[in-house]
Amino acid sequence: MDVWIVCLHPGGMTATLIRPTDLLNPLVEGVRDAVAKSIGEAETARAVAEQLRQHLPTPDVLSAAQRLGSPDDYVSHALYAEPDGSFSIVGLVWRPGQITRIHDHVTWCALAVIQGVEHEELFDADLRLLGHSEHHIGDVSSFAPPGDIHRVRNTGASTAISIHIYGTDITRVGSSARHYYN
Repeated sequence: MDVWIVCLHPGGMTATLIRPTDLLNPLVEGVRDAVAKSIGEAETARAVAEQLRQHLPTPDVLSAAQRLGSPDDYVSHALYAEPDGSFSIVGLVWRPGQITRIHDHVTWCALAVIQGVEHEELFDADLRLLGHSEHHIGDVSSFAPPGDIHRVRNTGASTAISIHIYGTDITRVGSSARHYYN
């Protein structure tokens, strides 16, 4: 079966036809079980993060071309979307120095760094910096709105890759961001 993979760029979407991979099957099954429990957004995010920790993929879940990223901005590759729209798995690729805008999210998220280093800054509703952290290979975290305003950047000298699992089908909604802030 062919699968459409939608690559989400900050300025728009492009689509690429690729063959499905077995590399995500254990993760997809674990996430499906966690989501089916319907235990609330924050609890679901934590349960999905545990599945991500147990079934952490390697960078080869992305093709060699996808792992290169883009010189223009970080790139998001939709890797899987549950047919009922309950979750999707996305690979984000960041070249050194690339950064998101400050944003919050449409849904819960669990994420893990699988290559490189990502620096995260957390903000309150008035955009005051609450704190920051460095995420290295194997670090897994989760969040759920509200209280999820942040900015992420690659502070390392090499390309960073992270896996994000969102509680919606990102290929349908177009972006994980609810709002962008100045």
